[in-house]
Amino acid sequence: MKKKILILSGGISKERLISLDTGQQVANELKKNGYRVKITEPNHNLEKNIKFFKPNVIFNALHGQFGEDGYIQTILERFKIPYTHSGVIASSIAMDKEISKKLFIKNKINTPKFFTHSYDTKNEGLINKIKKKLRFPVVVKPLNEGSSVNVYICNEKNIIKILNSIKQYKKVMIEQFIGGREIQVAIMGNKKLGAIELKPKRKFYDYQAKYNSNAKTEHIIPINLPKGKMDMVMNMAYRAHKVIGCRGVTRSDFKFFNDKFYLLEINTQPGMTKLSLVPEIAAYQGMSFLKLIEWILNDASKKK
Repeated sequence: MKKKILILSGGISKERLISLDTGQQVANELKKNGYRVKITEPNHNLEKNIKFFKPNVIFNALHGQFGEDGYIQTILERFKIPYTHSGVIASSIAMDKEISKKLFIKNKINTPKFFTHSYDTKNEGLINKIKKKLRFPVVVKPLNEGSSVNVYICNEKNIIKILNSIKQYKKVMIEQFIGGREIQVAIMGNKKLGAIELKPKRKFYDYQAKYNSNAKTEHIIPINLPKGKMDMVMNMAYRAHKVIGCRGVTRSDFKFFNDKFYLLEINTQPGMTKLSLVPEIAAYQGMSFLKLIEWILNDASKKK
């Protein structure tokens, strides 16, 4: 008899719509193949739904804050039911761009230079600090958002205006801008699943490039890289996955510029939509969407 799967999707983050799409597509695939599936929101009915449905595994299809930052994982630990993707600590570390980058640096995984900017400090001297430490242009990003939400490439003329427009975050990261090629690498447990290159028609692989089918981002697989370079980026992604203590599937975002790879961040809950990259990488390796989902579910079941 096929397992009962409870899918957590929706949530209250800025990635709610992506999460709903991921949850629905995973549910459709599982239902087609005989699984008993229920989709639920992570709201006050969650405990009741878990007790009533009695799932074998919880598929965490949430994205963004409260979904992949250790918050919902802490709640799920109480139920003693296997849930997919990384646990509490790894999720929390990976979602916090400042902490994860410090870990990358400590473990000699190349990442762009950065510093954080708090809104309780004045902007006076910020331009000079950037010129001294990073140089323009720079990337401004929240510390704990995904899907490139509120990420901006800034120059000397517009940075103060952009910082003022995202004051709700209290603290942001100002990061060295790295040009070059966009490379994404998928790790699946102890396996280096594969990589894909993206050529966005927009300035960079932002929210619209990721989720708007009209954005016409070009997906290139296999990537035109020498074997040595491909091995290098796969090994960097694998090390990041292990350093942070991730489980299940992760996707690491890299830039390749002047013959160097720069790890931007690691995603502990990659999207599972029609435009998502991990299913595309898996398909290239001969793994169907169903087999990928089943692997994620089985991996969750093995966790202690």
